[in-house]
Amino acid sequence: MLYLVENKKVVMVGIPGVGKTTLLLKMAEIIKDHKKSVSVLSFGTLMFEVAQESGLKDRDELRKLPVSEQQNLQKVAAEKIAMQNEDVIIVDTHAFINSPEGYYPGLPEHVLKIIKPTNFVSVSAKPEEIYNRRMSDTTRHRDKVTLTNIKKELDAQSGIIASCMVITGSPVKLVLNREGKIDEVANKIINAIGL
Repeated sequence: MLYLVENKKVVMVGIPGVGKTTLLLKMAEIIKDHKKSVSVLSFGTLMFEVAQESGLKDRDELRKLPVSEQQNLQKVAAEKIAMQNEDVIIVDTHAFINSPEGYYPGLPEHVLKIIKPTNFVSVSAKPEEIYNRRMSDTTRHRDKVTLTNIKKELDAQSGIIASCMVITGSPVKLVLNREGKIDEVANKIINAIGL
């Protein structure tokens, strides 16, 4: 049974290919089964909706925008998230964006102050599984990647999420999303965030 003292704002990060979106859908299903309201929000989709008003046509082009434009889009998306009032708000995002200028934080301090997350979840997977998932995903325009780059991205994610934890004082749950273990991983996260 789920017991909530306050609503939860859970920020879930994972590099492309860790299976984060599938995991989020499973978590939402479990939470709804326990008669709690839940909202799963894609930070990138919220940013893209705003960017479309300025003529952007492809979500994968967001990361190629100048950092100043990304910062403004992040602020608007964070404000939309902060207005949510479901029992559980889960934010699907990335710890960083691989932009032409280098890694740019997906959760800079100004975004964290607006969202005020109660929990973080950092999802990873074996580099080989990530590589295979990315190569088989025909729905997105992914950059070419190597196992070495994937390992660097996982390391960057670990460092950034640790910084987010320190800035907000909110706990982080680290999970390995192994192939075929979605139910087990979803339940671990739900238990860790106190639901």
